[in-house]
Amino acid sequence: MKIGFDPKKYLEEQSKYILERVNDYDKLYLEFGGKLLGDFHAKRVLPGFDANAKIKLLHRLKDKVEIIICVYAGDIERNKIRGDFGITYDMDVLRLIDDLRAWELDLNSVVITRYDEQPATTIFINKLERRGIKVYKHHATKGYPFDVNTVVSEEGYGQNPYIETTKPIVVVTAPGPGSGKLATCLSQLYHEWIRGNTAGYSKFETFPVWNVPLKHPLNIAYEAATADLKDVNMIDSFHVDAYGEVAVNYNRDIEAFPVLKRIIEKITGEEAVYKSPTDMGVNRVGFGIIDDEVVKEASRQEIVRRYFKTACEYKKGYVDKETFERVTLIMGELGLAPYDRNVVIPAMIAAAEMEGRIRQQGGNEKNPICSAVAIELENGKIITGKSSDLMSATSAAMINAIKELAHVADEIHLISPVILEPIRKMKSEMLGSKNPRLNSEEMLIALTICAATNPTAQICLEQLGKLSGCQAHSTTILSRTDEECFSKLEIDVTCDAVYPSDNLYYN
Repeated sequence: MKIGFDPKKYLEEQSKYILERVNDYDKLYLEFGGKLLGDFHAKRVLPGFDANAKIKLLHRLKDKVEIIICVYAGDIERNKIRGDFGITYDMDVLRLIDDLRAWELDLNSVVITRYDEQPATTIFINKLERRGIKVYKHHATKGYPFDVNTVVSEEGYGQNPYIETTKPIVVVTAPGPGSGKLATCLSQLYHEWIRGNTAGYSKFETFPVWNVPLKHPLNIAYEAATADLKDVNMIDSFHVDAYGEVAVNYNRDIEAFPVLKRIIEKITGEEAVYKSPTDMGVNRVGFGIIDDEVVKEASRQEIVRRYFKTACEYKKGYVDKETFERVTLIMGELGLAPYDRNVVIPAMIAAAEMEGRIRQQGGNEKNPICSAVAIELENGKIITGKSSDLMSATSAAMINAIKELAHVADEIHLISPVILEPIRKMKSEMLGSKNPRLNSEEMLIALTICAATNPTAQICLEQLGKLSGCQAHSTTILSRTDEECFSKLEIDVTCDAVYPSDNLYYN
């Protein structure tokens, strides 16, 4: 993989600027935008970026940092799903708490925002408190956002409980956007100043990158990633007016800045130190770019990937037509097409060959839905796999890929029929599965069992790590298990927006 980003330089720059902000206050409330762990979007568009760069930075500053997690009660009630992990926001809070503990970072508390006695949220609060997690409940802020006099008063932020903190940097994070991070920071600012403490607010940002051009593929890829939020990158006019310097920000921050500035000034009784939304952010990503052409190409590929992802989400009913059309428009702006992704056409060809074979053999289906998966290895070679009675297309492609990496002939079977058949029989007869073929997770478990007595299987199994960073494409929508398996192996996969069968429940 060609490297376009220097993660060490980025960490040094970001750490330095955070500490400079802290020096101006007794306490800094630092809102974290994006993902605290596993920022794979950044890793894809900035080759060389560490997906866990943020958590590593906080670990470096752990003696100065404690963390507040916000989650919006409405997201808990409607079981909002975090798309990259396929889990609900409340479960993601639990996952995040476990991850923070593993990184030796202090969790202060969980804040439930816009709480209104919602039943599922109340159960979640009980669950946290009975495991020893401190929970604060924030209700909707009266007068927010435009009635600043009410917002910054005992009727507004004053109604929220004060969160006791002990360290100079308080990181405020959340499972996703709209969770109330900013409101929590401003509420705390109000309470700190009422108590005579000098506190400040800043925002840890990654995208958009303020010091690369507005229409740079890196910034356009961010628009594609947030199409469902209707984020649009814009020139920060406040920054241009204040400094005569062009900076890129996004519409929500720019639109909210005048009100946010007034709220901060009302809280502190002083003129705001920030003259633009870009000022508020700590974003040194642009200074870590070491090869702009590599970053541009990676960003273009990410936009194509987002097109496939959004098409599948639209098919599943998760996003509206406007969101899908927006991503399609973004593709067109850069002159990109779905076939610009190397693995797409080989997967389509493999599926077409399979369909032709079924027709030749007199298959009963008039329009058989044939699943095929293509994986592009690091050396550029593309390996395909097709679904069969024994395995899903994902399983077949993985088997074929690790065979190729281990230089094992295609005709050699890695998984013994003695292992395969009992698994299939158990799935269909004992567990009542309508789809007895092995998914990728089951295939890997079976392969592991065979590796205990089969040296060839063991050699192939050892190649799995080499699939990290590879690209893949499926001609049908993947099952959750296969999708998760790709994710765990760090294979970037896309799918055509086609279901693998006409069944609505059984697949």
